[in-house]
Amino acid sequence: MTYKLQLALAALFSGAQLTHAAYNLVKKYEGESFFNDWTYYGSYDNLTNGDIIWVNRSTADVEPKLTYLNSAGNAVIKVDNTTVVPYNEKRNSVRLTSNDKIGLGTLLVFDAVHVPYGCSVWGALWTKAVGDLWPAGGEIDIFEAVNLMSQNQMALHTVAGCSQAEGITQTGTTNVRNCDAEGSNGAGCTVMDPSPNSYGAPFAAAGGGVWVTEFAETGVNIWFFSRNDVPASLATDSVDIASLGTPTAAYPSSSCNPSQYFKEQEIVIDITLCGDWAGVKTVLESTCPALNGTNTCYTTYVLDPKNCDTAYFEMASVKLFATTPSAVSLAPSSTQTSSTGSGGGSGGSGNSAAGLVDRSWSVYVGTIISLVASAAVGTAVLSF
Repeated sequence: MTYKLQLALAALFSGAQLTHAAYNLVKKYEGESFFNDWTYYGSYDNLTNGDIIWVNRSTADVEPKLTYLNSAGNAVIKVDNTTVVPYNEKRNSVRLTSNDKIGLGTLLVFDAVHVPYGCSVWGALWTKAVGDLWPAGGEIDIFEAVNLMSQNQMALHTVAGCSQAEGITQTGTTNVRNCDAEGSNGAGCTVMDPSPNSYGAPFAAAGGGVWVTEFAETGVNIWFFSRNDVPASLATDSVDIASLGTPTAAYPSSSCNPSQYFKEQEIVIDITLCGDWAGVKTVLESTCPALNGTNTCYTTYVLDPKNCDTAYFEMASVKLFATTPSAVSLAPSSTQTSSTGSGGGSGGSGNSAAGLVDRSWSVYVGTIISLVASAAVGTAVLSF
């Protein structure tokens, strides 16, 4: 089913005024299969001008390994913290982009034990539009922080016309409301998490935490839960967002319609050093020691490997939930987890994405017909 058709069907659902639809587990990345359905960037950071090379998988898989499973069974994604880098060369790191894509009607859950931090370090968990020239098609920054910031910053990046509404209910603090990447000097519409456990050493000391992002026709919502506060519902195969409480960051469709400003998204996990944000002198010196003389972020922090000892993600899992499985476009080689009803069991089916769409399509259409009849919304005509 095409993404355009998904949007049309989502609009039909909204006519029946459904609220708090259950998100059922479609796919999870964890354990031995965590790294199977990602593309390694395989080039230098030509996007944010960081002083690193995002290596390919063949490089990341050999010593010093930059992606691997640790003894706890968690996925580690890291910057090389063992090699002394000669002057004018870059340090190795990793950028992963999912082969699976997510559309409206999805819930993305990152469960992390450790996130990258330290002077010069810039790590992020985010999504971006497939194939579009940034910021067309939208970007959702779920976790993003630099250097020794005290908290995580969330954001949306779009073309002109999208903003965060006034008077919304969220626990975070809005810094910028204009989501237009050009109108906000590249910042997007940013919200700061109030929890010091959302980044850095406090995050690790608390045992990590979980980010939940709802990408829906009604808007984009992001929740953060420190380890001791993670709702029990996130350990099940079906999540009702009503159980998650007030979001940390809320971007309702009233002022930024996802159907208009966002396209199908791919998931990104990456770490760079210095660059256009972490390496800006005023930004760096706001949380790290002042640079000496003519030294730069690069000469002070990138060349010496010990500065990167905390520059890594340790991920317990990444999970994709959806109101209908077809909201997630699985790569041909990918496998999905099937859920049956609220709280149903799950297991890898090994079926192709096309088969998943075909089966979900018949269920989806049947559900629509029933809803249209019961809601008496009349006859709907869809163009295929």
